[in-house]
Amino acid sequence: RSGFTDAGERRLKVQLATRVNALLAAEKLTQSKAAALFGIPQPHVSDLANYKLNRFSSERLLNFLTLLDRDVDILIRPKVESQIHGHVSVLVAA
Repeated sequence: RSGFTDAGERRLKVQLATRVNALLAAEKLTQSKAAALFGIPQPHVSDLANYKLNRFSSERLLNFLTLLDRDVDILIRPKVESQIHGHVSVLVAA
């Protein structure tokens, strides 16, 4: 476990940012075009691309995914028996 009190949130944001960045690359969107789509300044897209995520909430990253024409489903289920606490993970559908 990380020493950060918000380690779970940080991990989630990295997972979401990874997916956003992969979609931007797959769709060959420039940072300028991504900025226009997301309604943010281009330097913020650069921060996202470099995983400087302090300015981005998980909710905002989820919104970016919907702006990239993706549906986001949230599934809540019992934790795996071997885990001490539940966790959050981002899965990508084929």
